[in-house]
Amino acid sequence: MTAQPIESFQADPMPRTRRAELDEQQINDLTLLGPALLAGPANVIMQLTLPAVGYGVYESKVESGNLFKHPVKRTRTTLTYLAVAAMGDAELRRKYRHAVNKSHAHVRSSSSSPVKYNAFDAKLQLWVAACLYRGWEDMIRLYGDPSVITEEAYRQGAIMGTTLQMPPEMWPATRADFEVYWNETVASMELDDVIRSYLKSLVRLKFAAKPVSMIMGPWSELLTVGYLPPEFRDKLGVTQTPAQKRIFDAHNAVLRVGVRLMPAPMRKFPFNLLLADVRWRMRTGRPLV
Repeated sequence: MTAQPIESFQADPMPRTRRAELDEQQINDLTLLGPALLAGPANVIMQLTLPAVGYGVYESKVESGNLFKHPVKRTRTTLTYLAVAAMGDAELRRKYRHAVNKSHAHVRSSSSSPVKYNAFDAKLQLWVAACLYRGWEDMIRLYGDPSVITEEAYRQGAIMGTTLQMPPEMWPATRADFEVYWNETVASMELDDVIRSYLKSLVRLKFAAKPVSMIMGPWSELLTVGYLPPEFRDKLGVTQTPAQKRIFDAHNAVLRVGVRLMPAPMRKFPFNLLLADVRWRMRTGRPLV
């Protein structure tokens, strides 16, 4: 199959930090958190293009987290993790990590799996965090102010991995190091027919009720293909037609104006609502995931 991420990448490590200190860290720029939701499916495709991550999701025995069986619950859990990682406090991150760990304990390859994987593998969590950070950069370039893409903002991106098990010293030290890691990892990845077919079904919303997938599937495909970087389109075997590009560009032009006019709470929706929900679940003793 393919090489795992960071096998050949080497960078000066970031200083070792205690887990409690990591949980205290905050992300400063959350202005495009809500609009970034539109690019969520494309980001998931990027994450699952790494075979060990793709098969970890495809073969997962955690039924409650199966997107095709429980689409609403799985979507809520994923988005809530992002809300907790980006906006949560130390206690919330600690408790949500503990809840996620219980599910992740069951996500490991079997003797028949085409690739080896383990949800606790920090290298895989690094890749997922890297995709989330790269997605943030892409959204800033599309709809925001590129001057906010700084080394400080980049370092804060590590929180998407350190909220789980990724140690901070695994995060490439600088944005230049990140580019080396990213390019090497993307170049090493190859999709097989099983995961390629699975990812295409996600793009077309095959996990949703049939009326929803029939009506919204084409729009989901248009946006997902638009947000996907070209190298991921090539691996997935999809192309952006001229008509799709015109519609996607028009959509971006409208959204760019809308983001500037949008009040701050709306820019964070639905993540601010999900954060309130998980805090309510903590208070009332309900499951967090």
